[in-house]
Amino acid sequence: MMDLLQQSVPADLEPEALAELRRLKPIRFDKGAVIFRPGEEPPGFLLVAEGKVGVYLVGRGGREILLYSVAPGQTCVQTTLGLLGGQSYAGEAVAESDVVGFVLPRGGFQRLMEASSGFRRFVFQALGVRLNDVLHVLELVAFVTVEQRLAGLLLERADAQGTLLVTHQDLATAIGSAREVVSRRLEALAQKGLITLDRGAVRLVDRAGLARLRQTS
Repeated sequence: MMDLLQQSVPADLEPEALAELRRLKPIRFDKGAVIFRPGEEPPGFLLVAEGKVGVYLVGRGGREILLYSVAPGQTCVQTTLGLLGGQSYAGEAVAESDVVGFVLPRGGFQRLMEASSGFRRFVFQALGVRLNDVLHVLELVAFVTVEQRLAGLLLERADAQGTLLVTHQDLATAIGSAREVVSRRLEALAQKGLITLDRGAVRLVDRAGLARLRQTS
């Protein structure tokens, strides 16, 4: 389990900082588990060692948009901002797979931020990456059409055979749209011969056509 922890933190941490992290006990989350909800206070700094966590912004009507994902070696910007600024969570985190993580309590986080330059560098570099991810999502939602976002997502997520096992709601959440809108756009893409639709699956027929749509829609 310590190997998993070392994979999630930088290799250049000072021995004292690494020793404090090694005292942490692993926490497991089953796929689908909600790790935190809006309004809750961050109990500590989450280090993901195995699996993936999705962080979502949830609207009043229940509509969701994926802000970013946290994989091993990455951090959660909402947790970092909450610990640094004393803010509660604004989004919801869900285990996208079985997850193994470690939680550094608030007091330990503050001690390492003060005493460890390696830990501070890790936190702020990861924070910068995560903020760029969030800004990218905002840019897509504000300035890129649904067709462009959908075409790009299909191209990015399809496997080597051009297949995505995914629901319309999953696609809508990923691009920041509504399920009904995505369903209509998928039907339009199918009518153009760019994709075919099966229950729970999308199959790409014309990758080049989708690439052109992503650039010009």
